[in-house]
Amino acid sequence: MKNVIIRSLSGLLYVALIVAAILLWTRWPIAMLALITLFAALGIEEVHHICQSSMGERQPLLLTLLDVAGGVALLATVYLACTHRGPHQTMPLWSWTLVPAYVVVRMVAQLYLPRLNAVTSFARSMMAIVYVAFPLSLLPVVASLSNTRLVLALFIFIWLNDTGAFVVGSLLGKHRLWERISPKKSWEGVVGGLIFVLLGAWLIVSVFGDYFPGPIALRWWMGLGAVVVVGATLGDLFESLLKRTAGVKDSGNIIPGHGGILDRIDSLLLVTPLVLLYLIATMA
Repeated sequence: MKNVIIRSLSGLLYVALIVAAILLWTRWPIAMLALITLFAALGIEEVHHICQSSMGERQPLLLTLLDVAGGVALLATVYLACTHRGPHQTMPLWSWTLVPAYVVVRMVAQLYLPRLNAVTSFARSMMAIVYVAFPLSLLPVVASLSNTRLVLALFIFIWLNDTGAFVVGSLLGKHRLWERISPKKSWEGVVGGLIFVLLGAWLIVSVFGDYFPGPIALRWWMGLGAVVVVGATLGDLFESLLKRTAGVKDSGNIIPGHGGILDRIDSLLLVTPLVLLYLIATMA
C-alpha cells in the first residue's frame, strides 16, 4: 500500500510539473526550457548507465557531464532558433557555435582517454545526444509550428495511451505484441490505448475546441492521436530493448515507484519527431 501511495504521488508530481511548465510556456518560456533541459540531463546520464551495464566499461564522470553540456547546447540552439523567427529577429552568432564546440571538445577529449575503447565511448555519447536531447529539442519546433497547447495535447495523448494499454491489456491481453522485447505488452493493449486516445481526440474537438486552437477537423486530431499511439508504442519498445540488452530493470531510480526519467519519457522520444513529420505533412 505504501508503494502504491508513493508511486501515485510521484506520478502526480511529474504530471503537474509538465502541465504547469506548458501552461506557463507563453508568458514564462524559461519554465519549459528548464524542464526539458532537466529531462535531457537526467536522460543522458541514464543512457550512460545503461551502456555501462551493457558494455561493462565505466565512462568518466567528466565525459558524462560533457555530454550533458552537449545536450543542453542542442536544446538551447533549437530553442533560440524557434524564438527568433520574425523578419527582424536574428539569432545571436554565438548561439550557432554551441553544438560545433561540443563536438570538437568531445572528439579532442577522446584523444586523452587511451584506456577507453574509442569507438564505443564516442558512440555512446552520440547515442545519448541523438536518442535523448534531439527529440526533446523538437518540442519547441512543434510549438512554433502550431502552439504550446498542442504540446499539452501530445502529453495527454501519451498518458491516455499508457492508461488504455494498461487497463485493456491487463483485462483482455492474450496476444503478445513483441514477446522477445516486452513479454507483457499485448495487441489488445495497443488497441485499448488507441481507443482511449481517439476518445481524447473527440473530446478535444467537441468539448475543448476553444482551449486547443488549431485544425478543428476531427479527422486531423484522430490522425494525430494515431501517430502518437504508434510513436509511444515503438518508443516504449525501443527503451525496453535497450534495458533488456543491458540486463537492467529500470533506467534509473530518480522517480520513486517509476524508475528513471527514460522510463517516463521513452514514448515522448519517438512521438515528438513523428508528430513533427505529421505537422509538416498536413501543413503542406
